[in-house]
Amino acid sequence: QVQLVESGGGLVQPGGSLRLSCAASGFTLDTYAIGWFRQAPGKEREGVSCISSSANSADITYYADSVKGRFTISRDNAKNTVNLQMNNLKPEDTAVYYCAAATKCLTVQADFGSWGQGTQVTVSS
Repeated sequence: QVQLVESGGGLVQPGGSLRLSCAASGFTLDTYAIGWFRQAPGKEREGVSCISSSANSADITYYADSVKGRFTISRDNAKNTVNLQMNNLKPEDTAVYYCAAATKCLTVQADFGSWGQGTQVTVSS
């Protein structure tokens, strides 16, 4: 069964950093585009970042405007993970973060599947 598992969340002060990881069981991550999403209380789930499939070309990365310059998405193919390095965290980054897989990044959220259970990120002093 294809499944993604997120890890690395926690409580951090504003300005701090966290590194989230998305691990896969049942398939090789680099054959899929992997997206990171987040959902804050009372808000809809939103896209944060995405990295394209490595199958045919070099990775292409995408970021929401709200995280551009602070978050970095990357692959570790040896560990079959996709990581999200989050720097200069702000209280508005507080949310449950999810990863999911799709055939390409530039598609609707409904096309992403194999959602993980999420990892909580709380940014607070």
